[in-house]
Amino acid sequence: MENSQGSARQDVSIARLLGQVQPGSILSIITALTEGIIAVDPDLRILTMNPSAEEILGRSRWDLAGLSVCELFAEAACPNDILAETLLAGAPIIDFQTTVHLGEGRMGHVLLRTAPLKHRDGSDLGIALIMGDVTEVTTLRKQVVQRTGMGNLVGRDLKMRELYGLISDVAASEATVLIRGETGTGKELVAKAVHKASGRSGGPFIQVNCSALSETLLESELFGHVKGAYTGAVSDRRGRFEEAQGGTLFLDEIGDVSPVVQVKLLRVLQERTIERVGDNTPIPVDVRVVSATNRDMESLLVSGRMREDFYYRIKVVSLVIPPLRERREDIALLATHFLGQIMTREGHAGPAPLSGEAMRLLMNHRWPGNVRELENALEHAVVLCRGGTILSSHLPPELTRGGTSGRVLRDVPLHSDEEKILLQAALDTAGWNRSRAARKLGIDRTTLWRKIREYGLEPDET
Repeated sequence: MENSQGSARQDVSIARLLGQVQPGSILSIITALTEGIIAVDPDLRILTMNPSAEEILGRSRWDLAGLSVCELFAEAACPNDILAETLLAGAPIIDFQTTVHLGEGRMGHVLLRTAPLKHRDGSDLGIALIMGDVTEVTTLRKQVVQRTGMGNLVGRDLKMRELYGLISDVAASEATVLIRGETGTGKELVAKAVHKASGRSGGPFIQVNCSALSETLLESELFGHVKGAYTGAVSDRRGRFEEAQGGTLFLDEIGDVSPVVQVKLLRVLQERTIERVGDNTPIPVDVRVVSATNRDMESLLVSGRMREDFYYRIKVVSLVIPPLRERREDIALLATHFLGQIMTREGHAGPAPLSGEAMRLLMNHRWPGNVRELENALEHAVVLCRGGTILSSHLPPELTRGGTSGRVLRDVPLHSDEEKILLQAALDTAGWNRSRAARKLGIDRTTLWRKIREYGLEPDET
């Protein structure tokens, strides 16, 4: 009641002031406003407008006078029903956003308000539309919404948004792509995003883990083989290149490919033909190659384990995925995303809420296993919380202790005695439970298996 009385007193005060002001002064105020003002008659035809409206619409008042105001708006965007109601009932429109023609074929967004226009005798003259240009704000808002993720990638950090832009740019080309990032950052998701955004999205996406196969088996996997090519080759078999025809072949862990296979892959990339193992008949292939690695490729070049010509052929374009510790503002977003997925899998309704202390631990953890480690930690917590609020006690021990216990693999040099010792210690401590050892080391099981083979590690039988 007090607010309405105050508003009425304010209206009387403004009316008294306007009664004392020369019409020219009021015209100067209307002209100086950054908002556009359009006067329309009771038939919703344009009478006149101020300079700001002309600037927003890109047309002069003389061109628009007499036209229906609905011609300013995009198809089905004219609020004619609301305007008609305003004319009849005098109820103003407040902050109605819609789309208008800006001239030169462009479209923009405006925020509308209305006020009734009266003749001096009190009869209806029409309506004044007050129009604020919010095109830039709306566009930026859409960009922010769009860039909270891409494909199955989630993140709004600046580095991730830059990555999304690069993916879009790269996808439009046929260039070979090398995706680089630590274990667990989501290299496969980036490869799939490149494929989905490309002109090959209607074709297959075929993945090969190059570290999981020996040299001979990898050749057969990639290029196929003919019957009798080697012991066990009992029939002809198509390789992954042929299966990926018209689509994308994703070579994961490309840094583990032997120099022999590198030479054969280089030939395919240059000549766009393959030969099955045990045969010399060239088979043309139309495949885009996307590779990924968590290895230090430059070190592999120096050591001779990576051919220089092959390296530069697979990295025509490089996409680098930032580790989770460098985009901490995405942790809460990712946590919500993963909790929704995990709770659905577990048959619970809605994502489990995180307590303040649990979220603090998530935000402060170093995340050596990156996004994959975060997802695993949340799955661990969902199992223990049984659908209730996730407390700090529900999180894995390495988080509740304020960090990982001891060093993780990322803390030591690659292919060193120190790395071998750390691997052996983690495996022994975990009783050679590879899943537990991998979590302790901040790596995935595939990487651990590869390291075990590399160093020839075996459990102590004594």
